[in-house]
Amino acid sequence: MSRRGGYKIVLTADRTLMSEYHGGIFLGFSACVPRGLIPDSLYFSVFCPPIKAGPDGSAEAAPYGTRKIEAALLEYGFKRDEVIVAHPEYLHRVIGPETRVLGITENDPLGIGPATSTFTGLFGGEAYMAVKFRELLNHPSVRRYRPRIIVGGPGAWQLVGEPQGSLGIDCVVVGEGERVVGPLFEKAVQGEPLPSVVYGEPVPVEEIPIIRGATIDGLVEIARGCGRGCRFCEPTLQRYRALPIPHILKEVEVNVRHGRRNPLLHAEDVLRYGAKKPWEVDVEAVVNLFKAVKSVPGVDGVGLSHFALASVASAPEAVEGISKVEGIGESDRFLSGQTGIETGSPRLMRRLMAGTCLPFKPEDWPDVVERAFGILEENGWIPVSTLIVGLPGETEEDVCLTIDLVERLRTYRSLIVPLFLVSMGGLKDKT
Repeated sequence: MSRRGGYKIVLTADRTLMSEYHGGIFLGFSACVPRGLIPDSLYFSVFCPPIKAGPDGSAEAAPYGTRKIEAALLEYGFKRDEVIVAHPEYLHRVIGPETRVLGITENDPLGIGPATSTFTGLFGGEAYMAVKFRELLNHPSVRRYRPRIIVGGPGAWQLVGEPQGSLGIDCVVVGEGERVVGPLFEKAVQGEPLPSVVYGEPVPVEEIPIIRGATIDGLVEIARGCGRGCRFCEPTLQRYRALPIPHILKEVEVNVRHGRRNPLLHAEDVLRYGAKKPWEVDVEAVVNLFKAVKSVPGVDGVGLSHFALASVASAPEAVEGISKVEGIGESDRFLSGQTGIETGSPRLMRRLMAGTCLPFKPEDWPDVVERAFGILEENGWIPVSTLIVGLPGETEEDVCLTIDLVERLRTYRSLIVPLFLVSMGGLKDKT
């Protein structure tokens, strides 16, 4: 069943972002693999199966950022029957002569992010994310009805400048979008001129809307920003804000109603939830958060997306408390999340990532990492850890120190992934 004339505003994301990867959100990194290594039919059926679509072409679940934009547009005043979050494989059902705007969420539209650059640098070719993004722009319904195209999301910065013009994108939104998308989409609907780029400022907590539909793998944001100050990373440029527990629980409930019974709590460092300073851990606040989420009717278990090794090392009782809430150790269950080792060189840590070490000193970083790995092992956590290859000023000695640190970590369960540096912060023009 399609809507005659199409929806006024269509929100979507490329096909690689519209999969729950069998409940393992970090398997989404497979979208960084160059096309051709795996046959498309195998990749998109086995590794990246599609989420379900409704008869109207709507997506059963969507990236968290897409859901936030949907909520912001509805709160701004657009009607429910004017806005749809669409499955990318069913755009022909939702785009028509009455469609005025196509809003696209993207993580890595040009395939130049850290993980993607690593895989394409090793194997050549073009990553699925970039391929599927172009397919959206060239979809027959998009080419036929020519809605205004607005792109946002973590990877939107890649499109500013020449790529935007060559791809036919009307506007790129860089940064947080909740405050800017209402007026921007209204201009687009009215046919008014659009700025080529809009920079969204940090949104106050009280203005962040609650999602209206399910998110991929039940992801729910608990905090924004970081504040540790790494010179190459975009999130550190944002002001840290923790969302109140009632807000978080409402979004968990939305996901549970749509069958997502294992919410995934997201922040740059989940362990810092409720803390007042970038290097502090409020053990009571973060453990109480997990207790509150676990107590929501219908929730089976609670996961987390990212955490900092310095937080683990400085507050092992937080890790222990979360493990107790989740019943880790009582069965074969374990917790996992992404974290950053980045380098084993204290010199590079001091020069580029001193804030990452706090409350410890950069000189102690290798010991901090090993201590954190030990705490994680004792509490049933398996970290997915990144190393950054090619940091500015990296010497042979720095590389040897990193190799030595990795050797020290061999006895701990973990997945350690080397990534090429892609600077999005203060080093953007220096790499």
